[in-house]
Amino acid sequence: MYGLLLEEDKDQDYENALVEIESFELPIETTLRSVYDDQPNAHQKFMEKLDACIRNHDKEIEKMCNFHHQGFVDAITELLKVRTDAEKLKVQVTDTNCKLQDAGKEVIAQTEDIIRCRIQQRNITTVVEKLQCCLPVLEMYSKLKEQMNAKRYYSALKTMEQLENIYFPRVSQYRFCQIMIENLPKLREDIKEISMSDLKDFLESIRKHSNKIGETAMKQAQQQKIFNVILQKQNNINMGRNMCITNGKILQERNEVTSTYAFEEEDENEEEVLTVQDLVDFSPVYRCLHIYSVLGDEETFENYYRKQRKKQARLVLQPQPNMHETVDGYRRYFSQIVGFFVVEDHILHVTQGLVTRAYTDELWNMALSKIIAVLRAHSSYCTDPDLVLELINLIVVFADTLQGYGFPVNRLFDLLFEIRDQYNETLLKKWAGVFREIFEEDNCSPIPVANEEEYKIIISKFPFQDPDLEKHSFPKKFPMSQSVPHIYIQVKEFIYASLKFSESLHRSSTEIDDMLRKSTNLLLTRTLSSCLQNLIKKPHIGLTELVQIIINTTHLEQACKYLEDFITNITNISQETVHTTRLYGLSTFKDARHSAEGEIYTKLNQKIDEFVQLADYDWTMSEPDGRASGYLMDLINFLRSTFQVFTHLPGKVAQTACMSACQHLSTSLMQMLLDSELKQISMGAVQQFNLDVIQCELFASSEPVPGFQGDTLQLAFIDLRQLLDLFMVWDWSTYLADYGQPASKYLRVNPNTALTLLEKMKDTSKKNNIFAQFRKNDRDKQKLIETVVRQLRSLVNGMSQHT
Repeated sequence: MYGLLLEEDKDQDYENALVEIESFELPIETTLRSVYDDQPNAHQKFMEKLDACIRNHDKEIEKMCNFHHQGFVDAITELLKVRTDAEKLKVQVTDTNCKLQDAGKEVIAQTEDIIRCRIQQRNITTVVEKLQCCLPVLEMYSKLKEQMNAKRYYSALKTMEQLENIYFPRVSQYRFCQIMIENLPKLREDIKEISMSDLKDFLESIRKHSNKIGETAMKQAQQQKIFNVILQKQNNINMGRNMCITNGKILQERNEVTSTYAFEEEDENEEEVLTVQDLVDFSPVYRCLHIYSVLGDEETFENYYRKQRKKQARLVLQPQPNMHETVDGYRRYFSQIVGFFVVEDHILHVTQGLVTRAYTDELWNMALSKIIAVLRAHSSYCTDPDLVLELINLIVVFADTLQGYGFPVNRLFDLLFEIRDQYNETLLKKWAGVFREIFEEDNCSPIPVANEEEYKIIISKFPFQDPDLEKHSFPKKFPMSQSVPHIYIQVKEFIYASLKFSESLHRSSTEIDDMLRKSTNLLLTRTLSSCLQNLIKKPHIGLTELVQIIINTTHLEQACKYLEDFITNITNISQETVHTTRLYGLSTFKDARHSAEGEIYTKLNQKIDEFVQLADYDWTMSEPDGRASGYLMDLINFLRSTFQVFTHLPGKVAQTACMSACQHLSTSLMQMLLDSELKQISMGAVQQFNLDVIQCELFASSEPVPGFQGDTLQLAFIDLRQLLDLFMVWDWSTYLADYGQPASKYLRVNPNTALTLLEKMKDTSKKNNIFAQFRKNDRDKQKLIETVVRQLRSLVNGMSQHT
């Protein structure tokens, strides 16, 4: 039973599979797999079922064909009926077709033409559209070429940017566009090279124009300074004119002491004011900066520009070898530097970032150090004060010019104070030559004036006041020589020269006053003093000249107060100001007078020595001549005439000179007696020598120089007098008895001196055999001499042991 059920189920499965196959709802492989799933004889059974199914279908088909057979036959019969008509119709259609074909050939040809024209029209439209897209690119590229040819490189770069960003993307598929794209980098490099070349030309140009730029800038600064001075004068005009007045004479007005700067020209105010833009075309810098900015390589350009400008700065700062010889050398040096920094200042203000304030400050500090070193080195070679003054004025204008452009210049003004000392030294050297020339031309004699006009000329040059001289009638003489007014004038000229420097330093009146007084003190205490000392020491200067020098220094000393007034009138700084420096002329001329006085004493003594050397005593004479020696009388006459010249000297100087001369004469005579080369001396020679000493005493008592009290001058010969009296009266007993007593008659006679002279007389008696024939009193005198000699030796030996 179970087998039957199972068989029925299997058959049902085959039926279902056939239905599925007929329906095509499931994939056939799935259906077949369900039929052959491990059932034995499944294939056979399925084929049997399949055959049965086919047979059923065949039967159904046959039934349907039988059902529709009559209709088919009828249809065939109908078709056969219309076959003839169809053939006729076919013939007609063929004929009609042939006719239509023949009739449509022209239409077809025209239609083809129309099609061809429309294709062309469509192509043309497409080409026009493409050309309209390409034309702007071509136009822009053509514009780029024109800009390149016209050297409008910045515009060309902008055009390139538009081509790359706007136009090329539209036509990037075309080959010409690729060619253009490939050309743009090369064009950019060309522009960079061309702009850099223009920059190099510009740098070379400004290097050549730096001198002109700086000269123009310095000239404008000088004009501005002069303009400011004029304004200041106009503002101060109600304050009164500041005149320097001495002895009623109007001297040069202080404000008229202006710079002799070489830029001064008569028509300079009429010239058109030029600016740096007028002298230099800065467009290459602007173009190059814009170009490199557009190219994104601005840093490279900035580095290159700064590097090249630093190189140029080093070249500009190098001085010419002989720059110190002329002011033009310094002017060119300063002009180039000013021109360089004026250009840099202009670049700083008209460009953004090409140069910075820090960069210019660094460059200026480097340049300033070099400038100061150069000026220190070269100015040390300047020996001409006029050149130094012009250099100072140039430095001031140089500093003012750069200060106007914002560069710090304090170190330059500090340098001026260093150069000030050098300027003073050159002035002192120049005036040393002037003073020497004045002294060489001076005749060392009072200035004669024949009339009132000549007298006023001297008074106008030198502040001299002497009521007694004014009362004298013409012709008359000033007590000083011609050198005095000349020196006074030259001292004032020196003050003016110092003033020119001081006014250039932008200092206050107090500082200028202090500078003038200090420099004048140097002139008096060092230069003039040295010239006076050298003059005094010259061999050809005699006593008369020395007397005149003393008189001259006295008047110059008195004139120092007028020089102080002169400086006060220039600076308007009162002498009563606490810090006002006083002139040291008093000590200068005192020292010169002391040197001259000492030289007078020296030369006077030398002259006495010259006369004494002419002495020709016969030291063995038996009897004196009865009159004084000729050399001594000549000496006394010389002293009398000399001391008459001393009447113009201060009293103490003349008295000291006279006393010194008498003392030196007395010492010389004493040394003559005690000379070691003099081996013997007779009593006659002593008597003759006594006559000469008497003449000296008479000269001293005649008061050759007034002012001595009593016999002060005669005391110069007291040693000689007591010694000669001792030998003349032969009062040895008194001498030996009173020796050492304050009231001794021969207090000034030294035992050594007496012994020396006595031995010379003793030797004379021994060498001359005259004493062998002497009378008894002569023999007694000889014995007395020997006795006195022994006693004097004992006295001298006792003094030595005591000592």
